[in-house]
Amino acid sequence: MKAMAPAMLTAEQAAALHPAPAVTASKLARLRLLAEDPNPRIRERAALDYHLPEDLFEKLARDPDPEVRACVARNETTPCDVLRSLTSDPSERVRGFLAVNFFVPTDAMDVLAADSSPIVRELVRWKSELASA
Repeated sequence: MKAMAPAMLTAEQAAALHPAPAVTASKLARLRLLAEDPNPRIRERAALDYHLPEDLFEKLARDPDPEVRACVARNETTPCDVLRSLTSDPSERVRGFLAVNFFVPTDAMDVLAADSSPIVRELVRWKSELASA
């Protein structure tokens, strides 16, 4: 029976077999349109995209809607300087998502570890435990 089981691929092998499509000018143009949409749910979609240009990350990090900023904080490809700027966001939810993003620089995590919110501080502690496990 074992001989009939499908072969397991490593992540690298699977990525080589199924490469991500190229980021085209039209994709970037669509992201720019999404980032400008009056509907905050549409801007959230843009903020979660891994191919968002840096200037749009910066713009959406200052969005008036906290859910859009939370999506920027969650995105693993958000530039470090943008993540740092979100440590002082007025929304506890934004800072909470920032606290659990594994790509936040150490200096920003130090700021979050001293956050006024016990929830944010607990999330920092929890992530630190996960990282050291």
